[in-house]
Amino acid sequence: MALLDQYYAVIEAGGTKFNCAIVDAARHIVEEIRIPTTTPEETLAACVSFFEAQRARGYHFSKVGIASFGPLDLDKSSDTWGFITKTPKPHWSFASLAPYFASALDCEVEIDTDVNAAALAEYRWGAAQEASVAVYVTVGTGVGGGVVINGKPLHGLVHPEMGHFKVIPPKGIEGVCPFHGNCVEGLASGTALGKIWGQPSDTLPDDHEAWDKLADVLAQLCHNLMVGFSAKKIVFGGGVMQKTGMMERIVYKTSASLKDYIVFPQGKSLDDIICLPGLGTRSGIYGALALLDHDA
Repeated sequence: MALLDQYYAVIEAGGTKFNCAIVDAARHIVEEIRIPTTTPEETLAACVSFFEAQRARGYHFSKVGIASFGPLDLDKSSDTWGFITKTPKPHWSFASLAPYFASALDCEVEIDTDVNAAALAEYRWGAAQEASVAVYVTVGTGVGGGVVINGKPLHGLVHPEMGHFKVIPPKGIEGVCPFHGNCVEGLASGTALGKIWGQPSDTLPDDHEAWDKLADVLAQLCHNLMVGFSAKKIVFGGGVMQKTGMMERIVYKTSASLKDYIVFPQGKSLDDIICLPGLGTRSGIYGALALLDHDA
């Protein structure tokens, strides 16, 4: 555990904004700023300016943790490790993140996807503590998912892209993902809901059929996560999940889909496995910290 007079610089890098913070060794956020995501040149320079100002105030740090939207190059032997790769976000394809901050701030940098990092934070300090297989899914503007197995984020050829799991579309609708059509993101993201139903998802009334169809899609995702990863916890975050009753619908439909195939340990049920974040809306920012604070 780091000494109490030490600090960490952390970044939750999103497609809409970069949340930057200074966190102490007791996990208290002591300074924080939100910077709009415009161009890499403008956004990253503003982040560096914030952190330099905090150093000048006495918040000294030697490590930066970045939980970022992707896709990312996470192969440390690659010449483009720590870069965003090809993304539909204008201007951000092949943007350097980890090497940029390592050079600009003369720091050690750790980076992972925002959802892998959030899964790690929930495993360390949130709703997925002691879960040997922990999954974090965010349902917001897009859909992403991260996996932590025995305390380590899952990497492979690249990293998990659960938003692009193919699923069967609910009757009467078609997915809008430009890559895969009927994938989870193409049917269940806030962006997809807006396109499918012709109005922003946050304006849809509680009794709109969109919500039941959304639960159908997310239940298919949970079914696949249960049989594919044998998940002990599936933590759902993101703005779309704030809809009243959504968790209950997902649990009910997942149970119906599994048809009692999985035998749960005594005293356990899907209600224990599929849940909301223990860290609330802070899973991402604490995820960036979790990438650094290995001994907490």
